[in-house]
Amino acid sequence: MTKTTFKKINRFIIEAGLGDEEILLADGFEDAFIGISRTFNTHTALYDYDKCVGILMKRDKMEWEEAEEYMHYNVLGAYVGENTPTFLIYPYERPA
Repeated sequence: MTKTTFKKINRFIIEAGLGDEEILLADGFEDAFIGISRTFNTHTALYDYDKCVGILMKRDKMEWEEAEEYMHYNVLGAYVGENTPTFLIYPYERPA
């Protein structure tokens, strides 16, 4: 599996014809990038929430609860305008 990089994500955005859009990326969560979400006339970067938590657990050596709390307060709570990245939460149970 190849590593997702900031450069690959930007290339995807340009190839999707969205190079002129202001799409903000969540720094450090490149491997959790899923694609682009569109709502009305706004495009946002879309990330897998659980993968972001997993990245925090591995990279920052956090337990699940600590990583989830960090996501809620420091990532989901960091509204930077209408182009703030979106995080998808899948409808299945989380690991214990």
